[in-house]
Amino acid sequence: MGIYKEIDKRKPLLNNKDKFREFLIRTFRGELFVGLWVVLRQMLARGNTHTLIYPQEKFDLGLRYRGVHRLMRLLESGNERCIGCGLCEKICVSNCIAMQTSLGSDGRKKVENYSINLGRCVYCGLCADVCPEIAIVHGSEYELASEQRAYYGFKEDFLSRGEDLCLVESNKEFEGYGSLDANAGARVKRTPTAYFSDEKESL
Repeated sequence: MGIYKEIDKRKPLLNNKDKFREFLIRTFRGELFVGLWVVLRQMLARGNTHTLIYPQEKFDLGLRYRGVHRLMRLLESGNERCIGCGLCEKICVSNCIAMQTSLGSDGRKKVENYSINLGRCVYCGLCADVCPEIAIVHGSEYELASEQRAYYGFKEDFLSRGEDLCLVESNKEFEGYGSLDANAGARVKRTPTAYFSDEKESL
């Protein structure tokens, strides 16, 4: 049979005077004034503001932030990285990705349309994790206000522009498996197919 031990050996408070004294002792302990001093010191420190003047100032977000998606291009040729495998569409837990593919004249699969319902997306990052070509990544755009609940973004909205290929500071990928390093833009040598596409556009 177990033996019970008395842990709380304080005397019971019988009158209101003792109760009020115990209340004062428990309320105004030293820890309270230590916390108040920390808050006051941060309030009175110069140049220690944490407030951003929005929209003139923007948040400095980390490279792993899960913002609006971006479809990446190959740095050497400028071609799209997406091969139309459809893994992102299959793994999407909110069923918000839709992809339309077709066979081109050269016999290779081409992505005709790629759309994401941004109002339904939960930004879990599974589509970026499963992509074998690292074609879809999360960007740093966080202003997602829309006038309608179903807000669709299409392939032209997500696809990286030509000026983004040299890894501008705001468009860098986060460091991890398969991602490009910080000096990749300086070492890029364009492939002959890229020059041919430039000549077609100029004509």
